[in-house]
Amino acid sequence: MPELCALVDAFLDHLKVERALSPRTIGAYASDIAAFVATVEEAGGGGGGIRPEVVSEHLVRLSRRGISRRSQARALSALRTMFRYLREQKLLAADPTEDVSAPKMTRTLPVVLAVPEVERLLAAPPLSTPRGFRDAAMLHTMYAAGLRVSELVGLKLADVDLEAGFLAVTGKGEKRRLVPLGEWAIAFIRRYLEIVRPLWARPGEPAMFLTHWRRPMTRQGFWLIVKRYARAAGIAKPLSPHKLRHSFASHLLDRGADLRSVQAMLGHVDISTTQIYTHVSTARIAEVHRERHPRG
Repeated sequence: MPELCALVDAFLDHLKVERALSPRTIGAYASDIAAFVATVEEAGGGGGGIRPEVVSEHLVRLSRRGISRRSQARALSALRTMFRYLREQKLLAADPTEDVSAPKMTRTLPVVLAVPEVERLLAAPPLSTPRGFRDAAMLHTMYAAGLRVSELVGLKLADVDLEAGFLAVTGKGEKRRLVPLGEWAIAFIRRYLEIVRPLWARPGEPAMFLTHWRRPMTRQGFWLIVKRYARAAGIAKPLSPHKLRHSFASHLLDRGADLRSVQAMLGHVDISTTQIYTHVSTARIAEVHRERHPRG
C-alpha cells in the first residue's frame, strides 16, 4: 500500500528529525504502526480512505491475539499521534482515531519490596571481588535515586557530583533532572570509581558502570545481576530492576515524603503516574492494620 506507507514514512521522519526521539522510541512507534498497516491491507483500505471501523477492528485483533490492554492503548496512542500529525500537515482530511475509545485500563498496583528485602538484596553482592563491588554500587545507586534501568546504565562520569551528592539523570524524551544520593550510595560509588572502574576503563571512556569486558553495562546485563542477587537474598517474589524503582517511591511515601518531590525524583511528567504509589502505601497500611491490630 504505497500511499499509506509514504504517510507512515513521513511521520517517522518527523519523529526522527523534528522531535529528535531516540531510536528505541521510534522503533516502538514503527512496530505499532506496522501492525496497523497489516490490518488496513487486509481490510482493503488505504491512505485517506482509512475508516474509524478499521482502527476499532485493529484493536479487536490485538485483543484476540492476547495483547494486553496496556499495549492496545499504547498502539492506539501511536496511531493517534500519527494521524494528528498527518492531519495538521494536511496530508489527511480526517483523523480516523478521533472517535475511537481507548481500551479500559485495570490499573494494577506495582510489586514492591519490603525494606528488609531491599536490605538483603543490597547486602548480597560479595565485596571481595571487583564485579561484586560494582554490582553493589549499581544496586545502591538505583535504589537511592529511583532510576530506570536505562538511566542507570546510561550514566556518564560527568553526570555524578559526589561532593554535592547528586546525579544528573537523562530520562525519557532526553529530559534532564537532578536526583539526590544518600550517604550509602555515595560511599559505594566513590570506592567503585577509585578501586574497580580503573581496572576496566579504556582511556577516555565516558560510561560510569563498566563490565569486566571493558564495555558499558547493558540493560540486559543488569537485569541478570538483579535476578542473581535476588536468588542469593532469598527473595521469592518476581524481581526486576524496575521493581527497585517502585520500592524507592513507595518507601519514600511510607516515610512521609510529599508526592511532588517523589514525582520530581522519578522524572514523571504527569503526577497521576506517581499517585499509584500512594495506593501502594495505603495497601501497606491496611496490611499492617490487619496484622497488628487486635481486632484487625
